[in-house]
Amino acid sequence: MSSPTILKVAVNVPLSRLFDYLPPAGSTAVQPGSRVIVPFGRQKQTGVVMALAEGSDVPQSKLRRCHALLDEVPLLATSDLRLISFASDYYHHPIGEVVAAALPALLRVGKPLLPSVQSVAINDAGARVDIEVLARRAPRQAELLQVLIDAGGSGMDVDALNDRLPDWRRAAKPLFNKELLVWFTSTAPASPPECDVVATPGPDLNNDQQRVLETLRAAAGYSAFLLDGVTGSGKTEVYLQLMRDVLAQARQVLILVPEIGLTPQLVTRLRQRLGIEPAVLHSGLSDIERLAAWRNAQQGHAQLVVGTRSAIFTPMPKLGLIVVDEEHDHSLKQQEGLRYSARDLAIMRARNGDVRVILGSATPTLESLQHCHAGNFTHLSLPQRAGGARPPLLRLVSLDDAAQSDGLSTTLAAAIERQLNDDGQILLFLNRRGFAPTLICTGCGHLAECERCDSRMTVHARDHALRCHHCGAQARLPESCAQCGASVKPLGAGTERLEDALLQRFPGYVVRRIDSDSTQQRGAIEAALSAAEQGDADILVGTQMLSKGHHFPKLTLVGVVNADQGLFGTDFRAAERLAQSIIQVAGRAGRETQQGEVLIQTAFPEHPFWPLLLGGGYPVVAAAALAEREQSRWPPFTRLALLRSNAHRQSDALAFLQRAVELIGAEHSATLRLLGPVNAPMARKAGRYRAQLLLQSSDRRTLHTLLATLRPALEAEPAARKVRWSIDVDPIELF
Repeated sequence: MSSPTILKVAVNVPLSRLFDYLPPAGSTAVQPGSRVIVPFGRQKQTGVVMALAEGSDVPQSKLRRCHALLDEVPLLATSDLRLISFASDYYHHPIGEVVAAALPALLRVGKPLLPSVQSVAINDAGARVDIEVLARRAPRQAELLQVLIDAGGSGMDVDALNDRLPDWRRAAKPLFNKELLVWFTSTAPASPPECDVVATPGPDLNNDQQRVLETLRAAAGYSAFLLDGVTGSGKTEVYLQLMRDVLAQARQVLILVPEIGLTPQLVTRLRQRLGIEPAVLHSGLSDIERLAAWRNAQQGHAQLVVGTRSAIFTPMPKLGLIVVDEEHDHSLKQQEGLRYSARDLAIMRARNGDVRVILGSATPTLESLQHCHAGNFTHLSLPQRAGGARPPLLRLVSLDDAAQSDGLSTTLAAAIERQLNDDGQILLFLNRRGFAPTLICTGCGHLAECERCDSRMTVHARDHALRCHHCGAQARLPESCAQCGASVKPLGAGTERLEDALLQRFPGYVVRRIDSDSTQQRGAIEAALSAAEQGDADILVGTQMLSKGHHFPKLTLVGVVNADQGLFGTDFRAAERLAQSIIQVAGRAGRETQQGEVLIQTAFPEHPFWPLLLGGGYPVVAAAALAEREQSRWPPFTRLALLRSNAHRQSDALAFLQRAVELIGAEHSATLRLLGPVNAPMARKAGRYRAQLLLQSSDRRTLHTLLATLRPALEAEPAARKVRWSIDVDPIELF
């Protein structure tokens, strides 16, 4: 007798293993990729079958049986399971939690893929009723019966009946009592998203765009491309032309964008140019909306999927192209739970699916540039703005030489006034929301600090509140110092304070602030960006949110209010990030025939960073940073993993990481360096103490072999019960 089939099931628990179960009693053959309901401890859990086996390490007598099979047809194809397994292995994260991250919330809790529809049908007894006789005494009942007779044996769903006969339920009640009608539930078929827009042709490509497009078209199978194009060079036009080719072959396209704010403008453009309705996936959707978009992609109905980082896991059976827009953006890396890079998973997914992947940016990451140098990616360049537009003119404003008020130097204020008089639009970039970074006592110098974090409270003057942007703690804005009773005042400037200063200095002009505080309500960011793009605001004030891929046709001046925030960063990526931030926001200025102007306020105009940026632009900064990284042996020339822990007691957080060092033991070789354990730069957050251990290796295999044994060992450690801990492979934040 052959051994029974064993189901290897991923369950959403923080353990790095699959669990063995017997198939549900009386079920047909269960296939990998299907969901099952399993007993787990004293509870029931929804799991996903990852594989089948003929045997188990668990004795036959102790194997438990699945309660039910939820999917006769697998939700996830072999290629989807392969990507999930790779993410679990590479990021050393429990497989069940990776599966949970890959599925919409409703599917995680066992809801059906296809929505159920309630319908009403006429039975045999109802079909024998004399409609004419019934009409004389109950015309509404007769009308309902006739409608259902005309509909046939399948009846009509409730929504259709509501449209046809709004008051049908009153007429139906006596018919149900007489057992002439029956209720039944069916599954609604999936249908492709409808689009009522006719595709419109785009502009003719210039020579650079045409050269890039021909290179992309000539590639067969898996190929990775870095499309390195200055802002305004027409990268999206190249994407659109290639997408049209792929869609004409009845293949699907996946486009990843870093943030929700980029989605509406891009979706509108795709709809107008391609004449199809994209399926959109991001965290701003309701669970039902997200499932509907995911389902259309999974069943091949959605030809085009646009989404933020989690969309990388969306099943697409006819995938033909992946585009990662703004590939440098940090939002493409998940910072909680499964800490994955959507960009890196896009490359692996393209490799597994034997399709092309394009990474686009005006400021590529040093990792992507190094891949080009190593021959792993093909480097494509668009060095000029499309349509003959000139690049913006960048100029430093020394704060030592120019008086300032509320963050505005006299030089920048004069430039704003000049552009307003010429009917131009201005964008002021300050990556610090709130009214002021903190509150200071004029007597004793005491700063308002968060009681639960090692950070200062931010002043939000309009709400008369102090808020911690790390843990969310809030207090009423005091009128005097709690330490000495002296008066207090805001210290520094945030976007709210800058907005107030502009309203006072330039009365009669429309000032619009766009940051995460002003766009909390659903649809607020879309409305704000739409108004800005249409020129309905004279001055835009915002954070990083405004620097990402938006097109403001009237924008002529960009002011970087505080460029020094990143000038002396302790992170080894500080120079790269500062250059990316300035180049990206500067790229919003000047399009078509008018050259943009960019004023960068700094208290350190002699810093060696500025000649690199202003003299050679991002390529020169990137080349210098790469040379420095190679010499100092930081990524992309070495590999990092960050082991973090946090606990109510500092000693517990550090002790857990010290135990990790002991477990590594002999594995600590010449190719592996341990830095720590140490307190995190922000040692206390939300009332918990945080510590970290950095693992650095010149050999990727050494690092991953170590992590593969370290994670399950740490899961079994008694000390793990006192802490929350995580492994972050290829971290982009070292705090």
